[in-house]
Amino acid sequence: MTDVRDELRMKVGILALQGDFEAHARVLERLGVEWAYVKRPNELAAVDALIIPGGETTTMLKFLESNGFLEALRRLPVEGKPLFGTCAGAILLAKEVTKPPQASLGLVDVTIERNAYGRQVSSAVRRGRSTLTGAPLEMVFIRAPIIRRVGAEARVVAECDALPVAVEQGLCLLATFHPELTSDTALHEHFLQLARARPAAPAGRR
Repeated sequence: MTDVRDELRMKVGILALQGDFEAHARVLERLGVEWAYVKRPNELAAVDALIIPGGETTTMLKFLESNGFLEALRRLPVEGKPLFGTCAGAILLAKEVTKPPQASLGLVDVTIERNAYGRQVSSAVRRGRSTLTGAPLEMVFIRAPIIRRVGAEARVVAECDALPVAVEQGLCLLATFHPELTSDTALHEHFLQLARARPAAPAGRR
């Protein structure tokens, strides 16, 4: 586990509308990264990257669409701010969503099928691997979606049972499982590395 506080000099936002956003905060604490909960669009200006936790995507979308939040999120990568979506957050980042179709940010060229792992009781802890390092990864799937298609410009960064479960494109990373619910911080660390490509924050912004 790497402490990245001094190297990155960043603040990571966690969208605190639904899901286990507190678990993501605990991971960032362990990594020595400054973080803040984000509940309003205007709070995005104060963070350098954003995590979108799991939750119920239909409910989340209604809230995001009602106050201009959705468009503000869509602009973040253009502004050099990485996005990391887990489970429902992954669905929001996907270009195409099926069963049923729904709106999304369309930032990662994948097709995702919702709730493909079934009911809550069908959820499971599985062992996958990073396709970047080959290292094993513990993965918690809770009513998880399945990635059915990965576009040419997207890159698979983790697999489980020969299926892609984490994909990145540009400054966006999505995972169909819940890395925040395990002791393995590798995927969060990989997300933080994306922040190295962001433009330097103006002096005195904070």
